[in-house]
Amino acid sequence: MREAMNTRIVIADSSTLALAGAEYVLNGRRDTQVIGTVQDADTLKQALRVSAPDILLLRDRLDPLVDGLELIAEVLRDFPSIRLVVIGDTADGLLIRDLFALGVRGYLYTGDDLRASLLTAVDTVMLNRPYLSPTANSEYLIAMQSGAYNWRLNEEARAVLKLLAQGNSIEKIAAALAVTPRRVYWVRTKLKRRFGASTNEHLISRAAAEGFVYLSD
Repeated sequence: MREAMNTRIVIADSSTLALAGAEYVLNGRRDTQVIGTVQDADTLKQALRVSAPDILLLRDRLDPLVDGLELIAEVLRDFPSIRLVVIGDTADGLLIRDLFALGVRGYLYTGDDLRASLLTAVDTVMLNRPYLSPTANSEYLIAMQSGAYNWRLNEEARAVLKLLAQGNSIEKIAAALAVTPRRVYWVRTKLKRRFGASTNEHLISRAAAEGFVYLSD
């Protein structure tokens, strides 16, 4: 009877060590149960369809072949009842804000003590409240108090950013998105302001560092 009340969790991380550590912490409590661990995007989607967990703990760069933000957006679209908690290497407050805008419920920064934060995160998001680990919370609050970059990266902006990172010209991006070149220039200007960049190269570098685009080796 007690098991029926357990919070059922799937963990997605490419690191076997990280999976084992998180699973040990979560299974050490009677009211939480890890029902699956996965290490790539394809396996993740299959696991979510089969197990329907209450919470998904998702490493932001789970699969080098899959854009992390696109994967997050896809999971939230296809499995709206799942409470998604992202584990990431970046504590950028604006990135966290954009993740919350997508529907993410929590964010754990890997530089924080995740053993101390993990169970609290689970309890908090199960109450339908957002949770941030300490450093992530501080950076998020700073970002929210700053009026410098109050423009959010919507789907159009992410598409322009991705196409820029692939080396496409303004004209090619406009044709691909069925908009005018002037519109692409406007979005690029907003992107540069958002990331504090003066050139395309700087913009792509800053966006990659925050996890918005993935650069091939």
